[in-house]
Amino acid sequence: MGLDFKGRVAIVTGAGGGLGRQHALALAKRGAKVVVNDLGGDVHGVGGSVSAAQKVVDEIRAAGGEAIANGASVTDFEAVQGMVKQAMDTWGRVDVLVNNAGILRDKSFAKMELADFRLVLDVHLMGAVHCCKAVWPVMTQQKYGRIVMTTSSTGLYGNFGQANYGAAKLALVGLMQTLAIEGQKHNIHVNALAPTAATRMTQDLFPPDMLEAFGPEAVVPAMLVLAAENAPTRTVLCAGAGAFESANITLTKGVYLGIGDDIDEQLAARLDEVRDRTGETVPGSGAEQGANELRLARQR
Repeated sequence: MGLDFKGRVAIVTGAGGGLGRQHALALAKRGAKVVVNDLGGDVHGVGGSVSAAQKVVDEIRAAGGEAIANGASVTDFEAVQGMVKQAMDTWGRVDVLVNNAGILRDKSFAKMELADFRLVLDVHLMGAVHCCKAVWPVMTQQKYGRIVMTTSSTGLYGNFGQANYGAAKLALVGLMQTLAIEGQKHNIHVNALAPTAATRMTQDLFPPDMLEAFGPEAVVPAMLVLAAENAPTRTVLCAGAGAFESANITLTKGVYLGIGDDIDEQLAARLDEVRDRTGETVPGSGAEQGANELRLARQR
C-alpha cells in the first residue's frame, strides 16, 4: 500500500523530469496535493518553460490526484515566496518540501570558471535556503513540517570534476543539521537524501547495462520515508538500484596532547591514533565536539 500522505500538501522543486517527477508522482499517488515546481531549463540551468511542470501536473490529475504547476526559479526568493503563497492560497497549508532542483556545470577545478562555481552553489544551496525560508513560518505555525534536502555522494565523498556540485551538496547537509535542531520544537523534521540515479543529469555516468537498475524510481522510497509523518530527523539516507544506506559525519574518540612548542611533532607522530575510528560517535550537535575535547583535557 505504501506510506499515507492523505491531506498533506507537498512542494517538490525541479519536478518537471527525472527524480523530481518521480517524487511528485509518488507523493500524489499516496494522497498528497502537490506543487510541481520546475523552471524548465536544461541540465546546465539554461532556458525556462513551465510546460515540463504542467505535463507532470496533467499526469497526476489524469491519475485522479491534485496538483498545480509552478515555474519559479529557486534562485529567486520572491518567486519562491510566490510559490509558497500559491500553495497556501490553493490548499491552506504546506507539509512537505522536497528540495530537488539542481543543475550541473562539471569541469576540473583547474578549468572551472568561477561563475559556474557560483551558479551551482546558487541553485543547489541558496535554492534550498530560499525554499526552506519561505515555508519555515508556515510549518512553524502549523507545528508540522517535513523537509528533504537532496545531497549527493559527491558532496559526502567527492567526485572528479564536481568541486562546485560537491561543495553545494555537502553544504546542504550542514543546513540540515542546524535546521533539524531548530525545527525540533515545532515538529519540523529535516533530512537529506543522497540519490544514485540515472536521470538526464547523470545518465552518461552509468554503464548501459545498469541504466535500468539505477532508474530514479528506485530512490523514491527513501524520499517518502524521510518526508512521512513518522520520518526521522537529521538522517542522511543514500539510495540507488534498490539498495539503501545511511551516511554519518562521525567523531573519533581523540587524543589529549596538551599545549606546547612540540605539540605539532607529537600530533604528527600520533595522527593514526587520533584518526583511529574505534568507538567513534555521531555527535548530537556541534557543541558535543567541544564537550569531548573538554572531557579529554580533564582526563589528562
